[in-house]
Amino acid sequence: MKSKAMGAEPMAFLLQGHGNPHGFFDFKIESGKEKEKMNIKLSDGTEIPVEMHKIKIVQKAHLVPARERLQAMEEAGYNTFLLRTRHVFLDMLTDSGTNAMSDNQLGAMMVSDDAYAGSESFYRLVDAVKEVFGFDFLLPVHQGRAAENLLAKVFVKPGDVVPMNYHFTTTKAHFELAGGTVLEIFTDEALNTCSTFPFKGNLDLEKFRQVIASHGSDHISFVRMEATTNLLGGQPFSMENLRQVKKMAAENNILLVLDASLISEQAYFIHQREAGYENTPILDIVREMAGLADIMYLSGRKSCAVRGGVIATNRKDLFESIKPWLPVYEGFLTYGGMSTKEVEAMAVGMREMTDLGVAGCSADMIRHFAHRLIDRGVPVVTPPGGLACHIDATRFLPNLPQSKYIAGSLAAAMYLASGARGMERGTLSTDRDRDGNEVFSDLELLRLAVPRRTYTISQIDYAVDRLTWLHRHADLIKGLTFVEEPPILRFFFGRLKAIDNWGQDLVEAFRKDFGDEL
Repeated sequence: MKSKAMGAEPMAFLLQGHGNPHGFFDFKIESGKEKEKMNIKLSDGTEIPVEMHKIKIVQKAHLVPARERLQAMEEAGYNTFLLRTRHVFLDMLTDSGTNAMSDNQLGAMMVSDDAYAGSESFYRLVDAVKEVFGFDFLLPVHQGRAAENLLAKVFVKPGDVVPMNYHFTTTKAHFELAGGTVLEIFTDEALNTCSTFPFKGNLDLEKFRQVIASHGSDHISFVRMEATTNLLGGQPFSMENLRQVKKMAAENNILLVLDASLISEQAYFIHQREAGYENTPILDIVREMAGLADIMYLSGRKSCAVRGGVIATNRKDLFESIKPWLPVYEGFLTYGGMSTKEVEAMAVGMREMTDLGVAGCSADMIRHFAHRLIDRGVPVVTPPGGLACHIDATRFLPNLPQSKYIAGSLAAAMYLASGARGMERGTLSTDRDRDGNEVFSDLELLRLAVPRRTYTISQIDYAVDRLTWLHRHADLIKGLTFVEEPPILRFFFGRLKAIDNWGQDLVEAFRKDFGDEL
């Protein structure tokens, strides 16, 4: 799918000292005069994403031989989370905390006001939240799941239900631990991994009506919309869908909560795919989405490229209901478990994420990644979404049952074949039910995250090549079985082993084709 012409004005970010008596820098959003284009057509007709940034600081990467990768994988219990980065070449586990920060963000960290209470850095973040999202009230937290914990504490009561366009692992855990039940009311097209539907993150409005009718609004904590649904393959919702969800929620006195961790990518997809927004600046799209939410929360590790998170609202009553719990679980109001350096960097990152080149850089790289794989017959989730290139493990390993953890097996195999570690997004990421029965995931995906401004086209093409080779040798992958299984969020710390020692067989096949090459 080729990108449409982009008509939005880019945003240029200038580090400007304005004679502030305290010597702090102000970061201003200024309109550029020329349109930015991230996808460039070469003379042979090939279209590639061009990085709209310069690399000024680098970190050494490590590509260890296949036999060393096998040893590392076995020591990690075939769980990519437990690999040491010294054994990882391309770290595609996540885009959380792995994005490259800008020079302006790093500069801002040097002028932070390091105070426990009343930090001026906090008030600069307040200004950024107001400017970018339009919210007056702000609660900083140390990361996104901390925001989920507070929302669960305040709003989710035993017996409540929480409808959403799809769950995320930690979200579901927090709400269920509070006694609630997560109801996924996604559109029917959401589970079709081979689709052209542009907004598979939409919430199904008829299903929402049925939830309200069957449970009653008094037993609905809130409706949650996730901006680009992580576990569906980073799929966005449309602005029209969000408007309709808001309308229905408001008519029934139900709060709308927006998970905005990937809101700039979400805005970019609306800019690319939704009629009437092709000439709308990213900032305006972000503000429109935020304006429909009663409460917004986010992890700063994604769109803002910095550790930390926020909860924001324009309703003082909601703010006051959450505020007393902030010092209990996070920290004082003006730092919320973040360092003031992170607070400063987040303020800058919020403004920078509304730049068209920043909002689209990961999405464009992912689209390139996915299309290169499609050309080679490797099954990927379409249309390509945000956060990562998602491999459909069910189609990749059609003869492997879910009980043998298809996506987890593919994640381990990908590491053995390439040194690139991705993340399982399938049954391993779904905990057992209360009776100990396996709960099979709707989808079995290998998530290969593409952090912002981190990897190059050549590194992406390397991953494409190794995935292509792995697809030809998929019959060697026999599945996994647990050795150590935690009772909750098992994918973080669980240890497994390869059935029939297939990891050894795969590495030997690799060495047969590549010799002692890496």
